[in-house]
Amino acid sequence: MDWTFLEWLEAASYVVTVVGLPFAIGVFLYEQRRERQNEEEEIYQRLSDEYAEFLKLILRNADLQLMRAEADEDALDAEQKERRRVLFELLISLFERAYLLVYEEDMKRQTQRLWSSWEDYMRSWCRRRDFRGMLPELLEGEDPDFVAHISRIAGEEGTRTGR
Repeated sequence: MDWTFLEWLEAASYVVTVVGLPFAIGVFLYEQRRERQNEEEEIYQRLSDEYAEFLKLILRNADLQLMRAEADEDALDAEQKERRRVLFELLISLFERAYLLVYEEDMKRQTQRLWSSWEDYMRSWCRRRDFRGMLPELLEGEDPDFVAHISRIAGEEGTRTGR
């Protein structure tokens, strides 16, 4: 069978359509998924960097006793209490941003991995009586889903610590 140039061209176009197009779609979907994963990890890294900066603030304000399990409330003067409140406001802002950017109802394994460290940070801070005591004021005007989430955590940790 002698094929003309046009018949070869037509056969090649069928091969591209049958094989090449699905392959190209597969490569495109794979790249999109990989790009989304990189974006998620970049968001997590930026949030982690912000939390590290927050911890540096705590170190610069060591007199507020925020690295202790509980601060001696009576030992803090009015200026120290105000600085502590501002730091707690910064922390709530960071937690809310993490919640809005990372948390999902049905998380994939990778997203769950990224979120679990933020959940641990929230639980750790919610164990503090002074933080839990300020929480209602700190949460005014925040995202309702975030408020419900951290309030649930604070309730669990308050019960767990027996306070």
